[in-house]
This record gives sequence, structure tokens and C-alpha cells, in this order.
Amino acid sequence: MADMSFYVSALWDEDAKVFYSESNIIGLHIEAETIEEFEEVMKSLAPSLVLDNHITKKDLAQKSWAEMIPAIFFKQPAFGAASA
Repeated sequence: MADMSFYVSALWDEDAKVFYSESNIIGLHIEAETIEEFEEVMKSLAPSLVLDNHITKKDLAQKSWAEMIPAIFFKQPAFGAASA
């Protein structure tokens, strides 16, 4: 088990008109029409994907629970940014 800090960024795709995810959580891929829907899906999926894809049986046997609590940071898109 490496670092237990994870990030999820919501980015806007102007052509597709959806928010999509950029993340270091293995298996997390989100597309949503609203930021609220994006956040709901993220909160539902991210914790279980961290458990499934980032914590090994060896970690469970050798690490304390405190060492395995993940931190998931969510970065919302910047709205109203000036475009050149």
C-alpha cells in the first residue's frame, strides 16, 4: 500500500456538455451532465473503488486501520474563468 491520498477532479467537456473525472483512483470514470450528479456518483463509487483496488490482503494483515483510512480530495471545476 502506498500513499492513501486520492483526488477526483471534475472537468468540463464543452463539446460533449458533460463533466468528466480525472482521478488517481483505479477504475473511477465518471461522466455527468450536472456537477450535483457528478458529486453523487463520486461519493457512491470512490470509497468502494479505493477498498477494491488500492488495499491488498497484505495491507489488511500488516497495517493498522488508522493507516488505511483514505483521504479523497474533490476538486470542482472553476466556473466563470475567462477564456482567451
